[in-house]
Amino acid sequence: MRAIDPATLPYRPNVGAVLFNRDGRVLVARRADMPNAEGAPGGWQLPQGGIDADEDPRGAVLRELAEEIGTDRAEIIGEHPDWVTYDLPPDLIGVALGGKFRGQRQRWFALRFTGEDHHIRLDADPHPEFDAWRWADFAELPVLAPPFKRDIYIILAASFIRFAAP
Repeated sequence: MRAIDPATLPYRPNVGAVLFNRDGRVLVARRADMPNAEGAPGGWQLPQGGIDADEDPRGAVLRELAEEIGTDRAEIIGEHPDWVTYDLPPDLIGVALGGKFRGQRQRWFALRFTGEDHHIRLDADPHPEFDAWRWADFAELPVLAPPFKRDIYIILAASFIRFAAP
């Protein structure tokens, strides 16, 4: 089997959500395909997902929240001004993201959660991406991120720190 040259693959258009609660903490969720990652870096991440054709990123982030964490009880309070990209590690090229992309080109939003904890329903989707969630201190984000996404989480930490206050 011939190796795939990542440079020949496009980036997948994607949105990400930094969902703050009333206390200024951030929702992180554990990937269902990494159930043993209780305290390990990389198993926990922020909700994110693809942008459908002709979909506005602001609409996509609210749709992704509803799909991934089972709630649309959120309002957009900020947006990172730039698109950011990450490349998949070599062992995931041709495997992750349907094997069609080298990584993701992302638009990130800060959102305020307007519901109660019981409104978060990871079981709302028949094929849940996450099997656990928790509220994390904002400063934890870079440590929790998978290594290949860590630079993006550092950018988000600087960009959205103003929303981390109660």
